[in-house]
Amino acid sequence: MDISVVVPLYNEAESLPELCSWIDKVMSQNNFTYEVLLTDDGSTDNSWNVIEKISAGNKNIKGIKMRRNYGKSAALNVAFKQAKGKVVITMDADLQDSPDEIPELYKMVSNDGFDLVSGWKQKRYDPITKTIPTKLFNWATRRMSGISLHDFNCGLKAYKNIVVKNIQIHGEMHRYIPVIAKWNGFSKIGEKAVQHQARKYGTSKFGVNRFINGFLDLLSIGFVTKFARKPMHLFGLLGSLIFLAGFVIAAILTYDKFVNHIYKMTDRPIFYFGLLAMILGTQFFLAGFIGELISQINNEKVSYHIEKTVNTEL
Repeated sequence: MDISVVVPLYNEAESLPELCSWIDKVMSQNNFTYEVLLTDDGSTDNSWNVIEKISAGNKNIKGIKMRRNYGKSAALNVAFKQAKGKVVITMDADLQDSPDEIPELYKMVSNDGFDLVSGWKQKRYDPITKTIPTKLFNWATRRMSGISLHDFNCGLKAYKNIVVKNIQIHGEMHRYIPVIAKWNGFSKIGEKAVQHQARKYGTSKFGVNRFINGFLDLLSIGFVTKFARKPMHLFGLLGSLIFLAGFVIAAILTYDKFVNHIYKMTDRPIFYFGLLAMILGTQFFLAGFIGELISQINNEKVSYHIEKTVNTEL
């Protein structure tokens, strides 16, 4: 199979028929063998009934229904496990991503050798309250990750199948898939300017909290990227430095007491800072040691409960 198109969705019943028809048209024009994985992330509208109806008339359209709303990352994670195409393409269900971009994205991965290609919406049809925070988010992610992408959060991306089989995303980490992919050794990451269309149906499912969560996730992914497999390098070093500072303070005070006979050690407030530093340093060091143990033995995977499927087996 050439392509798996992964479409996570939440309450997008109106746009699904048009989207699936558009994808099918593009695939037929380019003679691609394909599947479309529509992952219903606990929709409360008629989305699942629409998926069942569409899939009944086209066996290339497959559906996965989550038991509740887990979030976009969970929907992507589940669909990635099912994807069989040589190239996996993700897009949003709201018709703001154009299926006409699929052939070129496929070519960049299959012929040009990219592990991952991210879309770049140069001209956006979004309000300024969304575009300005997005620019700041992308700037911060570029600085943190060293990946030169303009639009990390663009839903339109293409991957080699091996990439999606070897990354694990959770929470709201879908914004950082290029960073996670690079962390897992897939460093050939490209970018393609893509067309962004105004939303035709419904309203955006993301509010202001996405930017707060995005910033916190950025800090999290920054830590995970550098220290998840070597926590002792952070906590051990930090603990050693703090303990050393406390030890030096204690040594100076001890020398003054027993050699110079100047004062009692406990008479000076700095004594308590030194004591606190040694205690904190020891705790940081132990945290790093425990983190090393956990990183070695923790191979559990996050699981999500799926209620129903259409044209696919779990």
